[in-house]
Amino acid sequence: MPMADEQPEDLLHLNTDEQLRAVSNLVRHRILGILRDGPATITQLAQRLDLAKGSSSYHVRLLERAGLVEVVSTRKVRGVTERYYARTSRGISLPDPAPGEPDILMRHAIADLEAAPAGPRTVRLAHTRISASVYEEFTARLEALCTELSAASDPNEPSATLAVALYRPEDTK
Repeated sequence: MPMADEQPEDLLHLNTDEQLRAVSNLVRHRILGILRDGPATITQLAQRLDLAKGSSSYHVRLLERAGLVEVVSTRKVRGVTERYYARTSRGISLPDPAPGEPDILMRHAIADLEAAPAGPRTVRLAHTRISASVYEEFTARLEALCTELSAASDPNEPSATLAVALYRPEDTK
């Protein structure tokens, strides 16, 4: 499979309406997930997502216009030029949603969890009352754990997803 000559940047900060609309769609979220493993063609994406090629092409074009994916190589196959698309960054950073607005990443994570086949998983919800210093300590530990998990990634192993949200549900005084 053709690969890009250059590695993508580590983090792309999304801030335009076009970028935010592009990642707010579950299909496009899943396309970005597939491209985490390497470049793919419209046909390959359509097959992986059980979509029509036209639908897959539409979603990739929107991601490309938003600067989230790009063509990294092409090849001729039976007179047709196949384009291989890859992510322009290893990760994305979204602004915090406004109060009362949906958190796009958590909505996608829940949809992916619900669509995942039965199997081993850990899902837990914990409510607690903690001080600001304990909250900050746990936040740092969770960030470190996420970084450690990413560093342990092996492209030859099955995919796994960790979704974490530590937040204060109400104003603390």
